[in-house]
Amino acid sequence: MTIVVGTAGHVDHGKSALLRALTGIDPDRLPDEQRRGMTIDVGYAHLGTGDGGAIDFVDVPGHDRFVGNMLVGAGEIDAAMLVVAADDGPRPQTLEHLEILDALGISDGIAVITKSDLLAPDDPRWIALRSAIAALLAPTTLSGAPIVVVSSATGEGIDVLRVQLEALTTRLRRRTVAEGPVRMWIDRSFTIRGRGRVVTGTLRGGPIASGRILRLEPDGLPVRVREIQVHSRKVDRVSGGGRVALNMVGAGSTPVRRGAVVTDDPVVVVASRLLVSLRLPAVSDGAAPVRALKDGASVVLHIGTDHIPATVALVGRPALETKDGQRLGLLKLARPTAVTLGDRCVLRRPSPPSNAAACRILDPAPPRSLSLRGDRREAVLALAEAGDAAGMIGAMVRLHGALPAARAAAHGIELPPGTIRIGDHLVPEDAAAIILEALDRLIGSLDPGQSPGRAAVTLRPRLREVVERTLSLARPDSAPVVEALLRDWASPALLRQIDAATRSDGSPGWAPGIVATMGRVEALLASYTPPPLSEVAGAAGCPPDAMRELEASGRIVRVDETLAYSRGTYAALERIALSLAGAGPITPAAYRDATGTSRRYAVALLEDMNRRAVLKRTPVGHIRGPRAPRDATSSAG
Repeated sequence: MTIVVGTAGHVDHGKSALLRALTGIDPDRLPDEQRRGMTIDVGYAHLGTGDGGAIDFVDVPGHDRFVGNMLVGAGEIDAAMLVVAADDGPRPQTLEHLEILDALGISDGIAVITKSDLLAPDDPRWIALRSAIAALLAPTTLSGAPIVVVSSATGEGIDVLRVQLEALTTRLRRRTVAEGPVRMWIDRSFTIRGRGRVVTGTLRGGPIASGRILRLEPDGLPVRVREIQVHSRKVDRVSGGGRVALNMVGAGSTPVRRGAVVTDDPVVVVASRLLVSLRLPAVSDGAAPVRALKDGASVVLHIGTDHIPATVALVGRPALETKDGQRLGLLKLARPTAVTLGDRCVLRRPSPPSNAAACRILDPAPPRSLSLRGDRREAVLALAEAGDAAGMIGAMVRLHGALPAARAAAHGIELPPGTIRIGDHLVPEDAAAIILEALDRLIGSLDPGQSPGRAAVTLRPRLREVVERTLSLARPDSAPVVEALLRDWASPALLRQIDAATRSDGSPGWAPGIVATMGRVEALLASYTPPPLSEVAGAAGCPPDAMRELEASGRIVRVDETLAYSRGTYAALERIALSLAGAGPITPAAYRDATGTSRRYAVALLEDMNRRAVLKRTPVGHIRGPRAPRDATSSAG
């Protein structure tokens, strides 16, 4: 297993020289870095360990102008080496980098005093230097880290540092899981003539083997792994933990930028609005006061290897604050990025550049309105103070009123404490008791002489009112809960009435067996390469009138006489087309490669999008049409 260790520290304190002495590899790969003797972008080196594993080192720039690049490297690491030059002591970027490591929750590492040959062994400054470093570490997640003294020029202390690194990797391997869903933040992306797109990053999860299908976020593109390299050697299979290079097929001509994510993890979602907890940076040197983050402030969010301009709105009037002094905020991002519940990140002020706050993602899809009436105030505080995913999901259920069960299931949580499942949603247990009691009363109030259709029409709006009032939901969000209550919780006699009745939108009701076959049709069409529509209908046992209802209601999208997709799958295919078209005209061949389909599917889809004016055909290819959504990530249908 491979562990990733990042350097941190002030410019010219010897970070790159230290890695050369440890590994024999020069992490300053750029000609300008070698000419100027200064790390500008992130550099990499590696070292084998005695147990057959490896340490991958991420070397970050120390100059204040390149702190953004430092954050790219820090977003990938398991542990840190905080480097301080013996002749200079802690300096501004030492403090700034330490604040960043603390914000990202880096809790293991080593403090390394370099250039020891420049200070005499009996110099009294040694005692003050060690005390200053220990005091800096004390209020951070690196409190108590060992301090090692080295000289990269003479080799003094390098063997001692290697021993400390071996102990560090042993500690990390005991608590690091190498396998699971794949997630890799991309830090470099380039093309190789004849091979195509190559991306590099630190792999979490796995294993990955050649031929594996993943998705590239935030564009939602399916990509296939053609080749894998580790430390410049081709391998057939790799597990998570270290740095990896992937040769990918499927991104087409879409630019793949630093900050994109390669993943198959269902908890990774694309978001442009985040509920976060905010913690001000520690006053590392006691000199400058910490500036409070103001409501409406412009900041830059650094997460993984990505950075996005954002605006922060503090939650609550006055601003909500947890018991340990964290505030709650809503971040509105300038563009979407790929995130998940619990991700740690850093907010920086753009001018003058400085750390503004450590933040943690509490909800990647917060409610549209965060009015904190009733117990929602307590819910958002409980969300910030929760210690694990189950606690966070339980608090989110109370905050949202009704949370899709799929969001909890993606994290391996079926039913958080204090919740109950109604249809496809989780709701708070106490609120569910109120709603179910109201449902019984409403059923009892129905006129026995009413026709079945009239009974259903009478009950639905009354139940919707109860649900919206109890769960603080808006109408679009309340509909699934109302329908699930009618389907799963009403009395058998009422179920028979509703099955035979006309729905409030005037379309025919369907017997439970037909409803199930319609669901099977949608599942069979949830593929980029679905079978012919007639085969799908036959395999699912779905009658023609139910197939027509699926199309009329928008649950499936027919592309031509034989080809159709489920609504969600068609929306994903549309997003891919719009993303490609945003970079220039697209051809059927490029779209075929991007979707991993064949020319038959690609041409049919592009023609359908032309008919709907989402795309427009030109002599050089398809471009965005007059009805294309402004945001290329918008869903169709």
